Amino acid sequence: MTTEDDSRPVRRRVTLTGISSRAWEHPADKGALSALRELRGFDDVVKTFFGMWNERGFRLMFLAGGIRVDHRQYPRVYQRFTEAAAALDVPDLPELYVTQDPRINGQAIGLDRPFIALTTGAVEKLDDDELRALLGHELGHVRSGHAVYKTIMTILTNWAANLSWLPVGAIALRGIIAAMLEWWRKAELSADRAGLLAGQDPAASLRLLMKLAGGGDLSQIDTAAFLEQAAEYEGGGDLRDSIHKIGLTAWNSHPVPVARAAELRKWIDSGEYGRILGGDYPHRDGDGDASVSEDVKAAAKAYREDFTTSQDPLVTLVRRFGGGAADLAGSAAGKAYNWANDAARRGRGDNGGEGTPDA
Repeated sequence: MTTEDDSRPVRRRVTLTGISSRAWEHPADKGALSALRELRGFDDVVKTFFGMWNERGFRLMFLAGGIRVDHRQYPRVYQRFTEAAAALDVPDLPELYVTQDPRINGQAIGLDRPFIALTTGAVEKLDDDELRALLGHELGHVRSGHAVYKTIMTILTNWAANLSWLPVGAIALRGIIAAMLEWWRKAELSADRAGLLAGQDPAASLRLLMKLAGGGDLSQIDTAAFLEQAAEYEGGGDLRDSIHKIGLTAWNSHPVPVARAAELRKWIDSGEYGRILGGDYPHRDGDGDASVSEDVKAAAKAYREDFTTSQDPLVTLVRRFGGGAADLAGSAAGKAYNWANDAARRGRGDNGGEGTPDA
């Protein structure tokens, strides 16, 4: 059994009392979630829709085929779980299961009673600090409500496969799925931040991503070299590489590990991680006052900044010859803002509104 490495100093983790999930949500993730949460009755529709697939059936599948973690079963995992939950101030622990699978993986599932499942690969190949980061990642999904919408995405993906013989219907459905996958990739970046806040050990969070990329043995892997890989992936190569990267990510639910590592490093370097540990973060009791318009404006800004700072050859070419194409990067998010704002007004029954985000 893997144990805490005695050569590493014991870290005293800060309890982030009352922290809201908005503290770790990526702007694009937060904007989408805010728009969905603002639609009155949307959660009821989702619950009705999801109920057709019987949430209890999912839980029973893990209850029958996995190991439910507590102080008696996988006590090491349970201890790391309670530590991650304490750091994120999660008072009620979701159920946690371990299932047989040699790959390192975890998932958050469910709607009314979300639960978390880890693989035996994660338990066996991750040290305590890395495991704490992974459990915090999944707790972040639960706290942000991601499990609900990922389940819908999974169902839609299955529908698309079953309706592939209907060209028009499949194309429309695939467009919806592509948009949801883009959102989910940002949701994964949010959960990576939650995992870092739960473990409060940047090196462990980066090691977790390195193990996701290269397996459990890091004895011949170097963190600096891994981040160099990330930089090469982001900006290296030529236009052909850019096209290949689009193919690699367009239909994936997760960003590639090197990209996740680069994004997490950028978040740390921005100072946001340090500010949160210092006590400067939004609290749950203020969630009701959060502005959907501000969140979606932030999403548009994030997309624009990604566009203007990207070193990708294709993006660089578009930026050079696009004649102001940088503004296009936020146009989709701007349209989402208008939709969300209109929907919110309809839900409130008023005709007022705020301005659209800056171009």
